[in-house]
Amino acid sequence: MTSTLFQDFKERTKEVNKYFIFLKSLEQGTTKLIMEGKNGATKIRQIDPELEKTLKASGFLLLYNLVEATMRDAIEAIFEELRSKGVSFDHIRPELRKIVLKNLARRNPDKVLMEITAISLDIITAGFDKGEIFSGNIDGREIRKTAEMYGFSSNTDYAQTGNGQDLLTVKTNRNDLAHGVKSFAEVGRTQTMGDLLRIKKKVVKYLRQILQNIETYIANQDYLDSPRSSS
Repeated sequence: MTSTLFQDFKERTKEVNKYFIFLKSLEQGTTKLIMEGKNGATKIRQIDPELEKTLKASGFLLLYNLVEATMRDAIEAIFEELRSKGVSFDHIRPELRKIVLKNLARRNPDKVLMEITAISLDIITAGFDKGEIFSGNIDGREIRKTAEMYGFSSNTDYAQTGNGQDLLTVKTNRNDLAHGVKSFAEVGRTQTMGDLLRIKKKVVKYLRQILQNIETYIANQDYLDSPRSSS
């Protein structure tokens, strides 16, 4: 797990872990506020319970950011592999050819023409836009759907990952917060630190195993259409 994909995932996971360690220390009372008065004297106070709820709710934003960023980078890595290896459109698996054509359909034809020199090679990445892959809708079901579309495995160790079931909770809470459906205090009130830590642990393990599947997919060149690649 030394690829750029895993290195980026490791760094993002560190950020999330640091925040959750902070949240845990708040609940345990080991982290407090130090406030300085007008005369220079300091007072130590506990974190306000309502603020603590807000901070807990923010954990869902960090987790969702980790999920979407990780999967965007993973899909981008597949297209970068195709580009760097000079893989022809005619040689990729049918599922991928459909994705490439759908990507192109969303692009400005004039812009696409400017980017294409050798059509069978350049057509694959000419329509790719990392920002359009996911948009606030990614959960375990969406990842399994994406895996089927691209041809990589979505299988994980259920005991460790729950097969991504917790991603639905992360997505729902993130969207409720992002669209103002619920306040941060409302979301934070419904989750204990034990719940949050359990969700975080399973989400990270699930993403790690999905990345391993994608690395295997790339290493084995499973993006190729096998009958064509053997001819």
